Formats: sequence, structure tokens, C-alpha cells
Amino acid sequence: MVSTLLAQKTVFILGTTNVLSILLISFTCRCMGFHKLTNRLFKYKWYQKLYSLHCYYWWALFASVIIHATLAVITFGNPF
Repeated sequence: MVSTLLAQKTVFILGTTNVLSILLISFTCRCMGFHKLTNRLFKYKWYQKLYSLHCYYWWALFASVIIHATLAVITFGNPF
């Protein structure tokens, strides 16, 4: 069994990871509405590197959401 304090901290960190992953996915996806911005940023090497990792951001998001939700239900219980 995981201590409640550790689980709460982990849930918070994973929630933050979820938000950052969503921002990275939105910022590097050409089909989500930032098309004009991303076209201008493509001339920079740092953005090209960020863009090349786009698919991995999705995997990080999926893993983070699954672990976050599971740990939240285990720690706080089902509200229904």
C-alpha cells in the first residue's frame, strides 16, 4: 500500500505532467489550430527538435493519464 501523502504528491505531479503534455502536443501539432504559428517557428532548430518528438508527447500523456487516474481512484476512492 502506498502512503497517502506520497500518493497525493504523485497525483499532483502527474496532473501537472498531463497539462504540460497537452501543451506540448498542442504546440507541436500542425492540425490543432496553431498552424500559422508553427509554420513560422519551423525555421528554428530548437522547434524542429521539439516537433520531432511530437509522437512521444502522446505516449507520455497516455501513460500519465492512466497512472494519474488509477492512483487518484485508489487514493481518494470513487466519488459515485
